[in-house]
Amino acid sequence: MVKGLYTAYSGLTLQQKRLDLVSNNLANSLTTGYKKEGLTAQSFDTVYGIKVNDSSVNYVNQYIGDLNLGAKIGESYRCWDQGALRSTESEFDFALSGSGFFSIEFTNKSGTTSTMYTRDGAFQINADGYLLTKDGDYVLGENGYIQIPTNTDEFSVDVLGNIYADDVYIDKFALVDFEDYDYLEAYGENMFQTVDGYTEKEATATVNQGYLEASNINVVTEMIDMISIARNFESNQKIMNSIDTMLSKMVTISEL
Repeated sequence: MVKGLYTAYSGLTLQQKRLDLVSNNLANSLTTGYKKEGLTAQSFDTVYGIKVNDSSVNYVNQYIGDLNLGAKIGESYRCWDQGALRSTESEFDFALSGSGFFSIEFTNKSGTTSTMYTRDGAFQINADGYLLTKDGDYVLGENGYIQIPTNTDEFSVDVLGNIYADDVYIDKFALVDFEDYDYLEAYGENMFQTVDGYTEKEATATVNQGYLEASNINVVTEMIDMISIARNFESNQKIMNSIDTMLSKMVTISEL
């Protein structure tokens, strides 16, 4: 009976983690370029139940059947499906269509600089003409920082990522793609960082100026998942309450 508590508890833990991910997806449904997170579930390994020190069988250990202690988190994953493109008519907004990422020189709070990657192309330009993210980090081109002359009248970018100021070539977005996205991990601030073992490859994405990529979150689907999670959580909770009540009665009877 006590094993039932562990089984129900494992279900509660799994549903709590699922709820955290769904809540995060819903919170980021309007975040530019956000990619949905999810997780898989799997059962614990089945083991033999063993009767130990039972006087009725001369204290010989005996198998009494298979036991399984419920479900556990398998692995988390990210859905990299393309989000819809939304027109903004801003010359500093860019959406990638296809596989690839913008390269960003990111500086953390301790002053350490590294290259991060994002699908969020909501950029801005500072007083010196440098193209920056909305958080003030430099957007990288093939020649380094992208700087637009401050006296530019017409700023344009073609689908290949070539950048022009008054029809004069300036630079090209340093678009990057990867052989296996399992070697990317979310850093925060809508950016990703690489982990050991990653392999870069040429990006096939095209650049759309005046657009932003919406998240690939389907709010209705996430809400349905949340309802399902709540029901599963409640079921496991009722099981735990029932077992707890039965154990309390057994203790009370044994004390009589």
